[in-house]
Amino acid sequence: MNRREFNRLLAAGAIAGILPKTSLALSSVEPNYDIPAKGNARLLHITDCHAQLKPIYFREPNVNIGLHAALGRTPHVVGEAFLKKNKLSKNSIEAHAFTYLNFNSAAKEYGKVGGFSYLSTLIKSLRSAAGGNEKSILLDGGDTWQGSATAYWSRGKDMVQAANLLGVDVMTGHWEFTYKDEEVFSNINDFNGEFLAQNIKLTEDALFEGKQAYDEDTGHVFKPYTIKEFNGQRVAIIGQAFPYTPVANPKRFIPDWSFGIQNQDLQELIDEIKENEKPAAIVLLSHNGMDVDLKLASVVTGINFILGGHTHDGVPVPVTVNNSAGETVVTNAGSNGKFVGVLDLNLKSNKVKGYEYRLLPVFSNFIKPDAEMSALINKIRKPHLNTLNEELAITESLLYRRGNFNGTFDQLICNALRHELNAEISLSPGFRWGTTVLPGQAITFEHVMDQTCITYPETYARDMLGNEIKAILEDVADNLFHPDPFYQQGGDMVRVGGMNYVCDPMASFGNRISNMTLDNGKSIVANKHYKVAGWATVGSKAPGKPIWEVVSSYLRNQKTINITNINSPKLKNIKNNPGIVL
Repeated sequence: MNRREFNRLLAAGAIAGILPKTSLALSSVEPNYDIPAKGNARLLHITDCHAQLKPIYFREPNVNIGLHAALGRTPHVVGEAFLKKNKLSKNSIEAHAFTYLNFNSAAKEYGKVGGFSYLSTLIKSLRSAAGGNEKSILLDGGDTWQGSATAYWSRGKDMVQAANLLGVDVMTGHWEFTYKDEEVFSNINDFNGEFLAQNIKLTEDALFEGKQAYDEDTGHVFKPYTIKEFNGQRVAIIGQAFPYTPVANPKRFIPDWSFGIQNQDLQELIDEIKENEKPAAIVLLSHNGMDVDLKLASVVTGINFILGGHTHDGVPVPVTVNNSAGETVVTNAGSNGKFVGVLDLNLKSNKVKGYEYRLLPVFSNFIKPDAEMSALINKIRKPHLNTLNEELAITESLLYRRGNFNGTFDQLICNALRHELNAEISLSPGFRWGTTVLPGQAITFEHVMDQTCITYPETYARDMLGNEIKAILEDVADNLFHPDPFYQQGGDMVRVGGMNYVCDPMASFGNRISNMTLDNGKSIVANKHYKVAGWATVGSKAPGKPIWEVVSSYLRNQKTINITNINSPKLKNIKNNPGIVL
């Protein structure tokens, strides 16, 4: 997508039926969602919506560090460097969509993003412009069934209903697998589309015991790929679920399944598809994360496009990766229902003759909500409104989660853990999901659930040695900063409260973390015990209350929140890195 096309996309003007003029739109520039098809097949892509049925605020990161080969490479540029790299204008609606710049004022000007009622209207329009459902397909990259209170309470069933009404044709997964395996199968049974994952197989013991699988001969738990036909041209869609699910999330929920990148299996599958299916294009619907997908595109041949997710990166201009047999186009469609990727393909003679890609920000103020989807959402939420809308406190600070080291809502969670569990230090996972709350807004119970609602929410408070705390930080830092993307898990650094440290992302494993101190300046001693509070234990269930009860109790007592100090580390060896602005 070139600059002219992007500016045309976001040019001024209202489009009848989808872009009503609104008094809420203070800017003279409005997005244009009237996108004519530029080929004979249209692939629409959403990912990482994290169960956000209603429009939200979502701030992009000011810290997304790239190292080694990733230095200065998409998506590891932030702020003005991002605008420059992608040829976007400052102080514009697209600058607000893709960066953290001027977030408070821009959020008030342009309003909220996403929301399934607005996505539904937009997707219907985009499919109609392509010639209808026969000439288009809607792909969902996963992390759909988790991230909201209603999704947690319904075990993802509410999102299956919403995805069916939205018209999702194909999806893969990650946080879907934090429900129990029988719940996953139940949800897939209710899903009208196809659930794909070439990289999930039964363990040897599970195979021997005859556990449920899509293919008992290969051991695939789910269908690996599907074929869709457009105007006589065939497109293969392969599912690639999050490879590190049993490491990043509790294996106890899905004990019979093995994961992994499985790039050799993927290559064999691609070769089979090319020989037997004769597709014009092969598309990988991936939940690997952008950096993993970029490496995968360099070592696996035959994939035309990777439509990726997991790392929540909004990538307006795809990255073309050369490999030994050609090239692969890689992109990522953000998170929280904030973007819709539009990939138009010109397919002819069983080949891709051309393509055009756009990543559309979804500004709900400029789109008419779909009545049927609105009715479903209201039905889902109505029994829970009193609980969801409880106002716990008022925030004077912008509360957000996103960034390699900490966010203000993460700090709030850490502060709550220390206060409520009487701990010196607190630890909170480096999750990338979670909505944003503007200064002056009430923090509701729903906001707390947006940040905390997982199926392993129990808290703990226990004594840890100083060297144990360092080992935790070193382990997570290696997941984040390992020079080989295939060893990265795509999350962010564990958040800390009550302590500070120095981090050298360029150092080797075991040597990235140093100079750990408590907030009072005292050094954290290796062989001394400290009371540490935390939540979301992966290995086994913790004994404490769910994290949302702890945070809600803290907020009710505080009444007003103003985050003035964030426990982010002092960084070394990242001078002039375009992925960080402090």
